[in-house]
Formats: sequence, structure tokens, C-alpha cells
Amino acid sequence: MTALQAIILAIVQGVTELFPVSSLGHAVILPALLGWNIDEHSPGFLPFLVVMHLGTAVALLLYFARDWYDFATAVLVRHGPVAAHERRVLCLVIVATLPALVVGFLFEHLLRNGFGSPRFAAAFLVVNGSMLFAADRWKAKEARTLGQLRWRDALSIGLWQCLALIPGMSRSGATMSGGYLAGLNHQDAARFSFLTATPIILGAGVLEAPKLLHQSGAFNGVAV
Repeated sequence: MTALQAIILAIVQGVTELFPVSSLGHAVILPALLGWNIDEHSPGFLPFLVVMHLGTAVALLLYFARDWYDFATAVLVRHGPVAAHERRVLCLVIVATLPALVVGFLFEHLLRNGFGSPRFAAAFLVVNGSMLFAADRWKAKEARTLGQLRWRDALSIGLWQCLALIPGMSRSGATMSGGYLAGLNHQDAARFSFLTATPIILGAGVLEAPKLLHQSGAFNGVAV
């Protein structure tokens, strides 16, 4: 992979990450569409895509810095009903994060194969769009705020997030769809989706970065 190709992929990832359109899916499809000589089955390709998301994680961490600060102080020093509410929201974020960690660990090798198949990713981009349409049409009539979200709802959203382990399925789209079906409005569904994104992306980046370094930053023998 050339430096220019890496930059183009990074731009595509940055533009698509915060929209429910699967930035990973687009990054898998783009090399095939442009005819790049990149082996997407290379052991270094998926780690490269994952590490690109660390920039997104940093941006989300900065944007939601106040939320994470409130979570930390609510756990460590603050008391009272407001702190109790923030601790509960943090626990909901943790509950929603766990399913993807477990599924990703158990099915890592199987899931990796999908990230080397542009046709597979393209097919699931269509599925992703259908999911978003259906979730918005069938969202729960009973409106809930984030503070009213139940534990089983958080777990359900976490299970929806597991769909993002399939290239072409958007993480934010899946979690927001789960949020709609749990009764959250668009604003709270989006906020909860992005709060759950930070630990998932940071965790994946930390795990995949050593693998990328081990590959000496090269695909197909062409240095990045």
C-alpha cells in the first residue's frame, strides 16, 4: 500500500465514520473499486483499518470529554442523585459494550475472513441500509430518555452492536437502530451510540496496533 492510498483510505474512513454507513465496509470496497493492487487477505490489512479508527476514538473522547469527566467524578468523588444517574448511564455503556467484546473474541478468525471480501462487504452495505429504514419505521412508540433505559435494553443495543463486526454493517447504525427499538429518541440513541463507540474503538485499536507493527507496515511488499 502506498502512502497516497493510505491517505485516501483514511479520508474515506474519517468522512464515513460518524454516519451510519459503515466506514469499514467502504474501506474494504474502495481498493477493489479503484483497482488497487492490495491483498485484503493480508494479515496486516484489518489491523491497518482498525488502527485508522483510533483518530475517531480520540475525536469522540474529546467531544464527549465532559461526559467522561462526569462519569469518572461520579464514580470516584461525587454523591447524590445526579452522580447516581451518571453512574447508572456509565454502567449501561459498559453493559452495551460487553457483547461485542465477547463475540469478537470468540469468532475473531471467522470474522477476519469477511474483511478480505469486497463483495461480501458490498452486500452487507445493502443490508445495513435496509436495517436503518426498518428500525426507523418500527421504532418503539413508548418514548424513553437515556436515564430511563433498562438494563435489558442496554444489553439488546450491545447485541445490535455485534452486527458491526460484519464488514458493511455500521456500528453507529446498528446501535442507533437498537436504541430506536428500545424507545430512545434520535438524540439519545445517537448519544448512547457514540458513548459506546469510544471503549470499543480504543480496545480494538490497542489489540490490533501490535499486529500492524509486527507486519512492518507493509502490504503486498509495498511499504505504507
